[in-house]
Amino acid sequence: MIRPFLHTLTNGLRVVCVEMPHLHSAELAIYLKVGGRNDPPGREGLSHFLEHILFRGTADFPSSLAIESAFEIIGGAPNAATDAESTYYYSRVHPDCIKKGMEILVSMLMKPLLAGIDIEKRIIAEEAREDLNEQGHEINPDTIVSRLLWPRHPLGMPTVGTLQSIDAIEKSDLEKHLGTYYVPSNAVLVVSGPVTKDAVVAAAQDSFGQWLNKPVPSVSLVTQRQFSPQLRCVQDSDSQMSLQLAFLGFARDDDRFMALRFLRRILAGGGSSRLHLRLREELGIIYSVDGAIGAYDETGCLAFDLSTAPDTLIPAVEAALEELFRITSTPVPDEELERVRNSYIFDLEFSRDSAYELGGRYGWGELMGVVRSIEEDQSEARRIKTADLQDAARALFTPENMRLVAVGPWKRGMKKALRELVAAYQERWNVR
Repeated sequence: MIRPFLHTLTNGLRVVCVEMPHLHSAELAIYLKVGGRNDPPGREGLSHFLEHILFRGTADFPSSLAIESAFEIIGGAPNAATDAESTYYYSRVHPDCIKKGMEILVSMLMKPLLAGIDIEKRIIAEEAREDLNEQGHEINPDTIVSRLLWPRHPLGMPTVGTLQSIDAIEKSDLEKHLGTYYVPSNAVLVVSGPVTKDAVVAAAQDSFGQWLNKPVPSVSLVTQRQFSPQLRCVQDSDSQMSLQLAFLGFARDDDRFMALRFLRRILAGGGSSRLHLRLREELGIIYSVDGAIGAYDETGCLAFDLSTAPDTLIPAVEAALEELFRITSTPVPDEELERVRNSYIFDLEFSRDSAYELGGRYGWGELMGVVRSIEEDQSEARRIKTADLQDAARALFTPENMRLVAVGPWKRGMKKALRELVAAYQERWNVR
């Protein structure tokens, strides 16, 4: 049984060690609770920009090449990511080189040069343009749906920012953001692999012990709600329609979260899932359908993504809505539930072979206050009943929670037909 060890340094930095002696490589990561929702108005994308700029050199490693090379010497390949609520930096390293990896991270976090800002602006602007069409209109369904889920709130803004907000970012913004959110009590350092807790804590104390702490400001919580379905039909010249059907969901610590995981797998979790079978195997109108869960401190969502030809958009939406309504009104058969249950439990078992996955489970989990062992998740999964799934589905798939975005070459009459489908779905709920 793999257990994490947690130690908090005197400056507030939490250090998590996951001992996995059966492996041959270690995973080193630091998670910080800062992301898109912490970006100030007019500086959307600031957290993501800061993540990029920290790779552009430090007092000890004066260029991105120097940082890359320093990690390569210890068997690493550094990377990072920013989402709505967190930023993390990570790399595989040789188990004997954990302390050296920490020293590189410390230099990035505490002694960055914050250089190359204009170059980075151009790079990130290109990333942002991937979400725009030739006319400069937003065509990324994820971003458009987020705006509908959380209007006029930072969670509804693109993590990468907009062309205008990216251009507005200055060095002083980066310095302030770094000083405000990159502090020990807002971070979790995690090492997973063939390491020992004593060695990890000692290395962390030597490397991060001088990092100064201070309080972190609170974030603005989502309070606004929509009470009717929200639709957006966006014109684009692509050959296919890109559809995202999302529902306002549950917060990260909601008691129904395990049922939500099961619903995602039942509906869009692979070749045996309901939407895949209906839309691909029976109707032949999609190549694939994906389901994704978003979960935050106070809110969340479940979203389904697919692409289809313009002529088959309406049948695709009609079939998808039928499947969603069916799971709220008809109990999931025992055989289907057991198949999904076993798949989930075995996936958890397989994660014991991955230092990256367990580092994320216990590092990110500690950061967000939702640490759960594999055994705890497996135990809860075994207790899930058909009634739990139906109750969660009824709370989730209500019309007022629906956010539907379709981007592509709209034809005459399609928007009217789409609105009629959503109205019919709403009426079915009203008369049930």
